[in-house]
Amino acid sequence: MSLPTVHLRVRETLAEGTMAFHFDKPAGFDFRAGQAIDLILPVPGVAADSNDAKHAFSIVAAPFEDELIVATRMRDSAYKRALRELPMGAPAQVDGPFGALTLHKKASRAGVLIAGGIGITPFMSILRQAAHEQAPQPLLLLYSNRRPEDTAFLHELQELEKRNPRFHLHATMTEMPLSKLPWDGPTGMLDAARVRDLVRELPEPIYYTSGPPGLVAAMRKLLLEAGVDEDDVRSEEFFGY
Repeated sequence: MSLPTVHLRVRETLAEGTMAFHFDKPAGFDFRAGQAIDLILPVPGVAADSNDAKHAFSIVAAPFEDELIVATRMRDSAYKRALRELPMGAPAQVDGPFGALTLHKKASRAGVLIAGGIGITPFMSILRQAAHEQAPQPLLLLYSNRRPEDTAFLHELQELEKRNPRFHLHATMTEMPLSKLPWDGPTGMLDAARVRDLVRELPEPIYYTSGPPGLVAAMRKLLLEAGVDEDDVRSEEFFGY
């Protein structure tokens, strides 16, 4: 069975070193907010299952939208170079969706989403869908970055917070002395005390974290230090962000 073909519509810079790529959405392609795809590029002389042609990405777009969007740090790898140089309108293939980092269905229990850097991508789909549906579920995003310059989707997240009264954004910057942009929000690293304070009023929260393995491990440790039951922590690791 052949894989669906998509075509590049738009590329955009989201933050320093971070880009988003918009593709058309194949007819009948259904997924749940938070899931991922393999994006396979047409690289001459390279097998489709090679790491130089195939990469897993969380889907940034929400299920209600008419496109597929992925976002990534633009590191100097063969795959990222091929993605950056992909011509507008060029074809690619998608395999998926897959992944289980999707919100629990019991809306009375809050969802706490924890992201650092590009680990925000699956949560963008979740938060866009929640705002679109005006879902009753309380949602809190804890989002840590070095500087505003490095923070993908910051403006959109601030707008989603205005559109969805059940969503609260806690964005923190850890290296503001190195920033050239203003920031009047929280600073410093997330720690157990801050997490406990931020979730104090939330009903029976379930926690989600996504990103490179080192980040996911650190966030799981932080949550356990904050007294969170490990059965209430869900995570997904992706390599090569």
